[in-house]
Order: sequence, then C-alpha cells, then structure tokens
Amino acid sequence: MRWLIRTAAAFAAAVLFLSVCYAAPSDSAKSAILMDADTGRILYAKNSDCRSLIASTTKIMTAIVILEHCKLDAEYEIPPQATNIEGSSIYLQAGEHLTIRDLLYGMMLHSGNDAAVALAFACSESVPEFVDLMNLKAQQLGLHQTHFENPNGLDGEAHYSTAADLARMTRYALKNPDFVDIVSTKTIQIGDRSLTNHNKLLWSVDGAIGVKTGYTRAAGRILVSAAERNGRRLIAVTISDNNDWEDHKALYEYGFAQYPERVLISAGEEVGWADCMDGSRAVLTAGEDVSYPAYENENIRVTVQYPKFCIAPGAPGTPAGYGTVTIGDREIGTVTLLWKGREEDDRTDTEDPFRAWNRLPPCG
Repeated sequence: MRWLIRTAAAFAAAVLFLSVCYAAPSDSAKSAILMDADTGRILYAKNSDCRSLIASTTKIMTAIVILEHCKLDAEYEIPPQATNIEGSSIYLQAGEHLTIRDLLYGMMLHSGNDAAVALAFACSESVPEFVDLMNLKAQQLGLHQTHFENPNGLDGEAHYSTAADLARMTRYALKNPDFVDIVSTKTIQIGDRSLTNHNKLLWSVDGAIGVKTGYTRAAGRILVSAAERNGRRLIAVTISDNNDWEDHKALYEYGFAQYPERVLISAGEEVGWADCMDGSRAVLTAGEDVSYPAYENENIRVTVQYPKFCIAPGAPGTPAGYGTVTIGDREIGTVTLLWKGREEDDRTDTEDPFRAWNRLPPCG
C-alpha cells in the first residue's frame, strides 16, 4: 500500500510559480466582465451572471444567425413589415433592394432596428420563427441565462442576457471573419446612406474591434467591445454603465498589462515523473510549449494523468502520455508528456511489494 501511495505522490502537480494578486480596475457598471477571447479565461468580473435587459447588443446574436444562414451578397427586397420600426432606424423603404451584407452594416454600425427586422424576414418566414433560431443558437452555445423575444433588442420581460453570456456570444461571433470586418468598420457608404459606427472606442482605443452598443431607458447604456494587441483579443462587456467608454479603456489597459500571454511550460521542460515497476523513476518532459494569459508568478501546475504506471521507462523523446495543466483550481488544457530517462530510486525493498514478492520461496 505504501508503494501505491508513493506512486500517487509521484504523479502530484509540480509548482512552477507562486501566486500574486493585482488590483482590478474600478468601473461604474451594474455588471461587467473582461474575457480573453482565445481561451475564454475571465480576467475580471462584477455581477457578470446577473440577468439584465440588453437593448441593441441583442443584434450580436441576430448577426450570428444571419451569417450562418444567409449569403451575404444576396439581394433582398425590403418588405413593408420591416419599415417604420420603433427606435433607431436606417429608414428602410418598402420595395428597395439591399444586400444582406448592406443590412448587416446598417444593423451593426447604425443600430437599425428596421434592418434587424428585414434580416429576420430575409432568413425566415416570420420574426417569431427567426427568434426561435436565435434562442436555439443560444442553447447550442451554452448561454443558459439568455433568451430573446425579438431580433433588435426592444425591451421585453422574456428578453434578457448577462454580461458573461454576452461575452461568450461575442467570443463565438469573433471567430467569423465577416463579423469582425463588419463590426470593426468605422464608416461606410451604402447607396445614398452614409453610416458611421456608434462605437467610439474605434477612434480612441488601440486595436479596438467595435462590436455593439445598446441603450434603452430601462436597460441603460450597454457596451460590448473587443480589442486586439500583439495577436491577443480581449472582450469587455458593461451593463447599465454611464461611463462605459472610459471603463472599457481601463479594462483593456488592465487586461493587456496584467495578463499577457506567457509561455507557462516550455517544450523539453521537466514537468513530472512516474515510478516504474522495474524500480526506476522515469522523468517526464513537456512535448510542446503551453501558452496562456497569466499574470507574472501565477500558480501553474502539471498533474500527470497518464501513464498511471509503467513497467520501465520508454526511449528518451518518445510519447509517454499526457498531463493536465492548471492555474490555481482552473484546468486550462493538457500537455503531451515524453520520456526523458530514469533516475536512481532510493526506495527500500520493503516499500515495493513487487520486489518483496520476487524473493519469496517457491510454493510447496
């Protein structure tokens, strides 16, 4: 039994760094979140799972559904049902022809509620049918605190989301290059319409990628944005925030400064070991680099998941199994393990039941 306990200890995580804490930025939002777009790591959160009205940030999901169901360059004739819609508008006229791409620009840059309704009809037989597609997509993405009643964000009792879900939704949307191209456009001419993006961060934040603003009297000011620097993307969401422009700037300065992407484990680095049945201890190394957004000296561990045991070490450099990489209590991925070689074992024979068994006299 002591041999089994000792073997389990050999598989324990190796502490590479010590934890250190940094002060988070202050904000005036009812709820907020800052997320790393590549990994999904939450870098800052405040009431991020609190359900709220979300106004025109709804249109992020409308755009996702359209991008996945419609051809962007297809021309569409505007129906009467998509004109004279309440709220912000690009003043569509019944019978005019625009492409799906044009309507997406009108919806995402100028927040046209009429453009959102036109897109719903372009994709489905009715607005309720399109809203069903929106809610189905929310379920598929695991947005369990999100529900839609319409494609444009007009207030409704069953129309809500959270800062966390909006960030997850945006993380998914940013994987689509057409979405990124549209929401990061500052100005565009669509026929006789000159559209300017409502997101001021495009002019004031290094690497800003627009995304979506929102406002109703009941919901307050809502802002979903993204920014990219040195190949890293962060997503910020604030809900009911009268100082959202400055708060998003502060969140990005905090996130990019305190959580740069670091090489946590280098290929060839010793990260664990396994006690083998031949009495040797096999050293295990990382088969590749592991990078992740982390602050300096954060607590990183590698726990050997496989091999659970070995008869003898394999040839140096050959695959041995895999290990789980964690930051604190959060699992961030896995790393390939390679055999490095063996070390002399200082165990006594009495600690190894297999050695003791080999010295027993034959039966009879």
